[in-house]
Amino acid sequence: MPTQKLFATPPFSSLELPSKRRRKKFLRRQIRYLRRQAADSKALLFSSAAIMFYKNNPSMEGKDPASVIREALAKALVFYYPFAGRLVEGPNRKLSVDCTAEGVLFIEADANVELDWLGDTVGPGCPYLEELLYDVPGSDGIVGCPLLLIQVTRFSCGGFTFAIRLNHTMSDGSGLMQFLNTIAEFAQQPQTKITPSVPPIWQRHLLSARQPPSITCPHHEYDQALAGAAATTTTANKTTTINRSFFFGAKEIRAIRNHLPHHHHSTTATTFELLTACVWQCRTRALCLAPDETVRVSCIVNGRGNKYGLNLPPGYYGNVFTYPAAMTKAGMLSMLPLGYALELVKKAKAQVSEEYFRSVADLMVIKGRPLYSLDANKDYIVSDTTRAGFDKVDFGWGMPVFGGVPRAISLISFFARFRDIRGGEDVIVVPMSLPESVMDRFEQELKKMIHKPISML
Repeated sequence: MPTQKLFATPPFSSLELPSKRRRKKFLRRQIRYLRRQAADSKALLFSSAAIMFYKNNPSMEGKDPASVIREALAKALVFYYPFAGRLVEGPNRKLSVDCTAEGVLFIEADANVELDWLGDTVGPGCPYLEELLYDVPGSDGIVGCPLLLIQVTRFSCGGFTFAIRLNHTMSDGSGLMQFLNTIAEFAQQPQTKITPSVPPIWQRHLLSARQPPSITCPHHEYDQALAGAAATTTTANKTTTINRSFFFGAKEIRAIRNHLPHHHHSTTATTFELLTACVWQCRTRALCLAPDETVRVSCIVNGRGNKYGLNLPPGYYGNVFTYPAAMTKAGMLSMLPLGYALELVKKAKAQVSEEYFRSVADLMVIKGRPLYSLDANKDYIVSDTTRAGFDKVDFGWGMPVFGGVPRAISLISFFARFRDIRGGEDVIVVPMSLPESVMDRFEQELKKMIHKPISML
């Protein structure tokens, strides 16, 4: 089905302002400063997206999802009022939020198809993303643009999609989930819900650099030597990429794990670590790099909770993640067994601690907004969103058929949980973005990993 025929009527966009109720109390004009790491890291100067697909719910007959969500959004913005402001740039390119109450972009649209007609395209990959999350001209900048764009698309069957685009300098996935759950609460309890169950907390100073700042840990993710060498790589940097999603059920994960030596089977390697090692190795082989090229994988690590001792209060919705990097030579990664890649991934994640987070914040001050060097061949970033909760956001119509990041973003893959509609099995899906020729080789390498007989353990 051609994507241009998806909509029965064109998308209609408007600015959604915070609810007028108690607006004066919450929406006083102020400047909210972003913590140094978020404001100064070029790695966060982009927008990220999420999408949820909902089936028709007969118990919600007569209710318009766009109207319900729009009203709930207005209430939520009273408490999350920085989202209704705009980023401004101050001295030394320091970013902050001007809480102007200008609002967020809200789009409602109608599709002339039933949700079931989309078939396997419901989920990661999402070939209709540009239709379901319309890029309003002039809205995708970092400074002076709306910080949120939300679109609700109604399908002829009564189902709908909820799609959102977020300026990443404001929040990470966990912070966005907190905001979405607040919208869902107001949507489900429009008459009785007055305040969020988890009140939002700004307090970005909690993750500011120390005085005096001190870099106490290695941070290969900001290795400038790799950035300087990026110009020598030619395979994929300027090639048009395609998106494709790969599904890993229990059978596939078991087959990959069988490639490990016996001593690895009794270790605590997680499924995320295993798949990261596998995909990184297959990707590197598919790129056909020179053996002496340095390659790197970064695993996004969430700093919330008690594990790292950051002691952030519940309700903090800023960026609380880091992405430690594993590095090696392309030849070694391609030729050595999977266990080698797995050990590199595990060691990279294991170095993260409270001190590591503090050291990153200090690095931002000392080195002055260092560039996180991304090279299309040498770099790969992975994020585990299987427990993020996008698949559990309920606006009153029940859980979504799929909820998560719709596509790989450049060199970033977001691992998501997905129920395979063909067999009903819960699987992990890994979206990839690669040049077409490289994608074909990657798929072949992955098939070898899953189907090749294991002769040496």
